Amino acid sequence: MTALDNDVDTIASLQLDPEAMRALGYQVIDAIVAQAISLPEQSTAQPTLDRAEMDRRMWKPAPSGPTDALEVLGRVKSQILATGHRNSHPRYFAYVPNPSNFVGAMGDALAAGFNVFSGMWMGSPGAAETELVVCDWLRSWCGLPETGGGVLLSGSSMANMSGLVAARSARFAGDMDAARTGTIYYSDQAHSSVAKGARIIGIGTDRMRKISTDANLRMSIDALREQIAADRAAGLVPFCVIAAAGTTNTAAVDPLPEIADICRSEHMWMHVDGAFAAAAMLTERGKKVLAGIERADSIALDAHKWLFQPIECGVLLVRDVQTLRTTFHDRAEYLRDADTAAAEVNFCDLGPQLTREFRALKLWMSVQTFGLDAFRAALDRTQDLAELIEHCLRESGRWQILTPASLGVVSFKPEGVGPTGDACRSIARLTLEDGYLALSTTEIRGETVLRMCVTNPRATNDDIREAVRRLGLYLDRSGSASSAE
Repeated sequence: MTALDNDVDTIASLQLDPEAMRALGYQVIDAIVAQAISLPEQSTAQPTLDRAEMDRRMWKPAPSGPTDALEVLGRVKSQILATGHRNSHPRYFAYVPNPSNFVGAMGDALAAGFNVFSGMWMGSPGAAETELVVCDWLRSWCGLPETGGGVLLSGSSMANMSGLVAARSARFAGDMDAARTGTIYYSDQAHSSVAKGARIIGIGTDRMRKISTDANLRMSIDALREQIAADRAAGLVPFCVIAAAGTTNTAAVDPLPEIADICRSEHMWMHVDGAFAAAAMLTERGKKVLAGIERADSIALDAHKWLFQPIECGVLLVRDVQTLRTTFHDRAEYLRDADTAAAEVNFCDLGPQLTREFRALKLWMSVQTFGLDAFRAALDRTQDLAELIEHCLRESGRWQILTPASLGVVSFKPEGVGPTGDACRSIARLTLEDGYLALSTTEIRGETVLRMCVTNPRATNDDIREAVRRLGLYLDRSGSASSAE
């Protein structure tokens, strides 16, 4: 008997029977709903176990035979999902939280369950059209012209890198010898993904210029002009400025109108890293703070941050969508059957991926379900909460505000204490041990300080007041610990 004589059995086909599928699916949904409704009562950070302990729990050979799917799910919940930070927690203020929403999660489930291929129009016209719609929403929210468009990517790390590729393509038209003379410019507050992406695409560190910042941690226009002039005098070709529309450290916004003026006069590409903060363009106060972003040639934005989507949901937007086609289009002979009319977009032509997940569905479903006014209200609510944090910190008299609340971020340190680095690190550690709130430290002008970022509209005013009260207790404990040492 040969393989051709055997019919496919259930296990060999990697398929559960319909009732087993339903049972597993219902329990998965129950677990997700239970997590969502219980988050406020949970600790902001579950145990973060070391590698040795995780190996002890999980490092086992792959089983040769089947295991009941519900038993496997139980192990997922107890061994994998029970550890680590809860970055959707309403009192998780560390780094840039990812609050997500249930409708978006169901969008991801549908996209994965139907295994949608969204690289080419013929693979799924519905997925391609959804992404066109979502990218056009994002384009219009950021004020880019109708010639613009975009492509959904994993996040701003990929969007920043792809934006640099597009900028280099636009300036040097594929002439890599000439491109080696190209220099890029970003501030000393820029996200690490900027330099990392530049290195990945072959821009040497000798062609990267880190521009100093002013008293408000915004890129210095004078320093930028001087560096561009010096590079031109040295025979180099300045071709791209990466401006920050809300730095991770303090939500500082580089002087976007002035940078746009320089880029136009110097024939340079203006890329804006708006990873979390560009979403604030949906609000009136966000539009004021981010004025000038609409003059960018490209913008990176993460919908999985301040647009409340599950990870991964980043986007690269461009002023002229044709620049993405020029940069990324490459059609192998085995894909020519998939070529379609010009209006029918193949998203593999607009970015680095051919096989790509259907990221647009979660944002489309979320906006359709809740409406844009709800998103605006959520963005305004979180900015109000950050201002409440600043107010409560000032009112306590125990904290020095280093950067006032802006775009959901406030940074501070203990008032009237000597070198604050150890105290700040101790406070951040104590918050994780206590689990009521989470915050993180960062470094401003060489000094370690505390930082809180609010992107979750589910936090309450009482959550904020209690968080600040507890920070005072942590400050007392950190002082006692220092004295003991």
